[in-house]
Amino acid sequence: MKKFMGIAASSGIAIGPALKLPKFDLSFENQTIDDVGAEIRRLQTAVMASKNELIKIQHITQKDLGSHEAGVFQFLVSILSNQMLIDQMVTLITNQKVTAEMAVTTVLRAYHERQKQAAVKPVSDQQIHEVMQRVLSHLLGAKPIEATALNQQAIVVAHELSPIQTAQLLPTMVQAIVTDVGGTTSHSVIMSRNFEIPIVVGLQNAETAINNGDMMIVNGSTGEVIVKPTSAQLEENIHRQREYEQQLHRRIRPVGQTKVTADRDRSLLAANINDPADVAKALANGAQAIGLFRTEFLYLKAHQLPTEAEQFRAYKAVLTQMGEKPVIIRTADIGGDKQETTGAFDDQMNPYLGLRGLRLSLTHQSIFRTQLRALLRASAYGKLSIMFPMVTTLHELRVAKALLDQERIKLLSEGVAIGRLKVGMMVEVPVVAIMADQFVNDVDFMSLGTNDLTQYLLAADRGNEQVADLYQPENPAIFRLVKSVIDACHDHQIPAFMCGELAADPLAIPILKGMGLDGFSMNPAAISYAKQLIDRLNTRRMVTLANEVVTMAADQKQVIDFVHQATANGHATYK
Repeated sequence: MKKFMGIAASSGIAIGPALKLPKFDLSFENQTIDDVGAEIRRLQTAVMASKNELIKIQHITQKDLGSHEAGVFQFLVSILSNQMLIDQMVTLITNQKVTAEMAVTTVLRAYHERQKQAAVKPVSDQQIHEVMQRVLSHLLGAKPIEATALNQQAIVVAHELSPIQTAQLLPTMVQAIVTDVGGTTSHSVIMSRNFEIPIVVGLQNAETAINNGDMMIVNGSTGEVIVKPTSAQLEENIHRQREYEQQLHRRIRPVGQTKVTADRDRSLLAANINDPADVAKALANGAQAIGLFRTEFLYLKAHQLPTEAEQFRAYKAVLTQMGEKPVIIRTADIGGDKQETTGAFDDQMNPYLGLRGLRLSLTHQSIFRTQLRALLRASAYGKLSIMFPMVTTLHELRVAKALLDQERIKLLSEGVAIGRLKVGMMVEVPVVAIMADQFVNDVDFMSLGTNDLTQYLLAADRGNEQVADLYQPENPAIFRLVKSVIDACHDHQIPAFMCGELAADPLAIPILKGMGLDGFSMNPAAISYAKQLIDRLNTRRMVTLANEVVTMAADQKQVIDFVHQATANGHATYK
């Protein structure tokens, strides 16, 4: 029996066999070939097989996760459909008598290097590696076993999961995910959380210590992972698993039922989405609004910049599906752990602190104006609010609003119908949170992005497992800053929303409700539980709870212990 403690990233308990994502030795000898024709046929067969695999994965991903995740595989297929690259491989084999393996690696590496030298990045290191590895695996007879092709349920064990690997996981066959590295708010974890399965990250050395087939217990609520458990541990956790599933079943209520707090105080419960296809899931889970449409995924999945028409269709699709329900669409928040592939933006040494979000949009105003025009055109089809990310200064905000007004005037002069819309901003940079009272007169609402706000305030990378203990979303300092933003909004009669992961945290929801947060936006799968929890809350008692939390001086453990004790005794939050 081996026990590991990692970072709890998605609740639940899973019991099952381990499946380590395969690693293959794709090295080969550089040798001269005799039969050029046979080698070219080997190349063509491997390329075609790889394309067919990627197309199959794309279709599965489209069905299970949506079109924005599926788009990355469409892009990989386009690389293997680039006839110029294939011709270069064939020429190498013909003229230099190299193997197909050598031709593939030489051409793809040279192609990638040319793009880098030209300060353009139409394909990332990760994507070129994925294409190269897939073709080589066919040439060397080491075809990878796709996670999508599992014939039995298993717990996926990996050192790290990239977004590409994550998108390949078939939810019905994956019982849980454990990784050595990563944080609770990394892009891969947020994608994985859509599977509604236990996830534990930051285990550091579990991948090397776990073997395929090892029986495992994964507790996504505590971060505990047990390998080769004893009979007693199995029995205990089977019982815990049943209790958790029964509790989860009790959380689910009929869709469309309005939830109010014990003293009839209503809360807006909204969904975070990445794609128009996600709206159906949001509505099915009872979302009263879209609190965050992450438009950057229109850029991340494409190999060229999305046109005004393409963006307009996407925004219109979301608005028409939501009808009279509000929709907040965020302008592209590219940067940090969301690196685009179109080649329009340069790489940076420190992307989290560099040109990202609104900074990047204002630097590339022609691209920004295209998005603004598409949003303005779509505003005629629903209740649209536009939100700017990564705002740092009042000047930035005012320039962005001026550009929006300029494009509005142009469209109106062209006879284009534009609906009434609101303009808001993300609060994720500490200086903005501190100076919120200086920004509120320029916006219709604010939305707290607690993922970035936490990492910036505590100087702890949210995706780095080595400082995971310092990344504390429930730190008293975070709540104190959040409350100051909410108070500033209410002092100027505008609403304060939250679209970070903290909005779905069961421990944080009572505190945030006590602070007067007007709207909680979260993963659609979390809405049902949040509705039930808020239904039980008594606002007056929650205000007392929140006021005590913001006076604390220690770390988040003090907050967690205090709220657990308060809710266990029932005197602070529940009716």
